[in-house]
Amino acid sequence: MTRIGSAAVVVGAGIAGLTAARTLADRFDRVVVLDRDRLPDDPVPRRGVPQGEHGHVLLLAGQRALEELFPGLLDELTAAGAARFDMGMDLSIYRFGAVWSRIPTAQWLVTPSRALLETTVRQRVRKLPGVEVREDSAVSGLIGAAGRITGVRLADGDTIGADLVVDCTGRGGRSNRWLAELGFPAPRVAEVTVNLGYATRLYRRTPGDLPDAQAVLVLPDPPRETRTGGVLPIEGDQWMVTLGGWHDGFPRDLESFERHGRELPHPGLVRLLERAEPVSDVVVYQFPASRRRHFEELRERPVGYLALGDAICSFNPIYGQGMTCASMEAVALGELLDRHGRITDALSADYYRRAAAILATPWQFAAGADFAYPQTKGVRPRGIRLLNAYSRRIQRASIVDPQVREVFMSVQHLVLDPAVLRRPSMVLKVLRAARRAPG
Repeated sequence: MTRIGSAAVVVGAGIAGLTAARTLADRFDRVVVLDRDRLPDDPVPRRGVPQGEHGHVLLLAGQRALEELFPGLLDELTAAGAARFDMGMDLSIYRFGAVWSRIPTAQWLVTPSRALLETTVRQRVRKLPGVEVREDSAVSGLIGAAGRITGVRLADGDTIGADLVVDCTGRGGRSNRWLAELGFPAPRVAEVTVNLGYATRLYRRTPGDLPDAQAVLVLPDPPRETRTGGVLPIEGDQWMVTLGGWHDGFPRDLESFERHGRELPHPGLVRLLERAEPVSDVVVYQFPASRRRHFEELRERPVGYLALGDAICSFNPIYGQGMTCASMEAVALGELLDRHGRITDALSADYYRRAAAILATPWQFAAGADFAYPQTKGVRPRGIRLLNAYSRRIQRASIVDPQVREVFMSVQHLVLDPAVLRRPSMVLKVLRAARRAPG
């Protein structure tokens, strides 16, 4: 690994900021991570993560990226109580009027709560030589001159100099304003309005709650169905039950949560809600729109400033893509820092091109699924109707064909390139299997 500079600053101490800090720690003498929140020592939700009390899933590619950055992390999470299960055998999926058959896939998910994941990663980062994590430290702007960012300005008036500032402030960050104050243009923003919402409640987990599964996923058949639901096992012998829907089809209180759960067509989920003991209140989260900032299109960029995670792209959270993409971007940043060896405009251009490549597939998946509803607003990706029609056949084929399901899961989890689904042999297999599927 190449030593790049003396100091780097990361703004934001969520998963994006922590993974960025891990990458930078090997390449800078000093890394300062700033967050305006008070950061808890214990794995409890915090104010700066508004969806922190809801289900979070690391896709397979995200698990791999985090394990590369923090070797042994998945085992550490499992030792702390996070569940681990085979997606093919232990995840009970309902869609198209049927509970899907089980298949062994050797594709294992680890499912900690967001709070446990973030706390565990933050503890790792705090132990890194040369890294300082500062809480209660709000950033009010960037400092710089002559086209280069040279640090950040804090709300209390102090400044911190840096060779590189990495913006991990999320979708609600103020970096557009910060950059405009220094004369830099804002990137084009693509937005897809989904009006998604979901509600989550925790239940005590006991043997027999889900007799033949460790997790449940109920998917709607758009456009006539808008409701979804899921059950994840998390640490502390708890079930995290999340019920939601597109375009206002989601619960907003205890009464509508219980009604929503009863009306979902998965018998295991309904049974669990009837027998399991609730141990929390119902918490509601609303997400109006996915938003992607196209930094890769800019011809004029500040040297010494890079955005990462939700500061570039904030996905519909129902697809679980955000933490995975942030972790992959952090790995890519390290590779590019080593390749370039210094902080230049060429580094920025290469990084944003790589980030755009990482985001292309999950953005297409998310936008494609969301545009299956006519109420969804935004710029439709080209060919989306054809892609959605084929995606529907792939999912129907996945009910009855183990190979199709395993390949499709690998593509969804960003492990395989989507091109594998367009190979003639796979297209033929999909079309044949889809005809055999029930419903």
